[in-house]
Amino acid sequence: MFRGGETGIINFGFQNSEMENFILTRDTGRLTLEQRRFYEMSGYLVIPKLIPQETLNKFSRRFDDIVAGKTGRGVMTVMRDVVDRSSVNKLQDINHDEVFRCYIENKKILDIVECFTGGNIMAIHSMLIAKPPDVGANSSRHPPHQDLYYFPIRPVNKIVATWTAIEPCDTENGCLFVAPGSHLRGVLYPHAYPQDQIANKMYFGIQDLSEFTRWIDLEMEPGDTVFFHPLLIHGSGANKSNRTRKAISCHYAAAECNYIEVNGTVQENMAREVLEVAARRYPDIEIRLQDVWRFKSSIARGLKCNL
Repeated sequence: MFRGGETGIINFGFQNSEMENFILTRDTGRLTLEQRRFYEMSGYLVIPKLIPQETLNKFSRRFDDIVAGKTGRGVMTVMRDVVDRSSVNKLQDINHDEVFRCYIENKKILDIVECFTGGNIMAIHSMLIAKPPDVGANSSRHPPHQDLYYFPIRPVNKIVATWTAIEPCDTENGCLFVAPGSHLRGVLYPHAYPQDQIANKMYFGIQDLSEFTRWIDLEMEPGDTVFFHPLLIHGSGANKSNRTRKAISCHYAAAECNYIEVNGTVQENMAREVLEVAARRYPDIEIRLQDVWRFKSSIARGLKCNL
C-alpha cells in the first residue's frame, strides 16, 4: 500500500489539533455539539429512526416492481450479482425516479446534509441496494473502500453520504462496517478488485488494511440513517442469511464543488472503467468523466452552481 507522502497518495491535510474547530461540520442548529464532535472524530454519525416505515415501504415496493418489470426502470441501471445473474443487487442512479426522489429531497435528510455541504446541495450519486442472500461465493460482500475513490469532485470535506436501512441490517445479512477515524489520515488509498474472491462490478477495495485494526459493525433498524465522510473506510459483509438487506443511499456535495482531472491519480483505473461502460451504452457519443457525473447528479436544495 502507498503511504503518506509517496507517489499516488492524495493528502487532504487533516490535523487532530483542529478538531474542536469543526473543520467538517457547520453550525446549522440541526446537530448537537456532541454529534458534531463525534462525526469530526469518527467520520460517521447514525441518526436513529430518521425515515418512517411507511416511506421505506414505498421504496421497497418500487424496487420490487422495477425488478419484476411492473414498472419501467427509466434511466436507472439494474445491477445483477456477478455469480447469480438472476439476482438483482442494486438499482443505480435512482435520483430521477418520482418515488425515490422522495428520499433524495427528504427534508429531514437535507437539513442534516446542509451541516456538511452548506445550503446549495447536489445529489451526485444515488442507489437502492438489496444485497440478496449470498450464493456461497461471497460476491455479496463489498470490501473495505472509500467512496471518494469513485468521485472526481472536490473539495472532499463538502461531500457526505447518507445510507438508510429499509430492512433490519445486522452482521448475519451483511451490515455496514466502518473503521472509525480512518478519514482523519486525509489519504485516498489505491483501490482494486480483490485478488482472493469474486467481486461484483465496481466493488473495488483497499488491498492492504494492515494499518487498520479497529472495526465497528453498524447494525441498524429500518429508518436508521448513517451520514459519513467520503474518506471513511467502510464496507459490508456477505449476506449469510435467507433475507435481503435493503437500504437506500445518496451522496451529496456542495453545488460549489468542482470536477477535477483524475488522470495520473489513484482514481485513474476507476475512471477508465466508468468510461468503458458509458462507451458501450452510448457508442456514438464522446463522453467525458464529467459528463457521466453530470448525468448522475441533480439539484436537491438551493441553487445549482458548478456541478
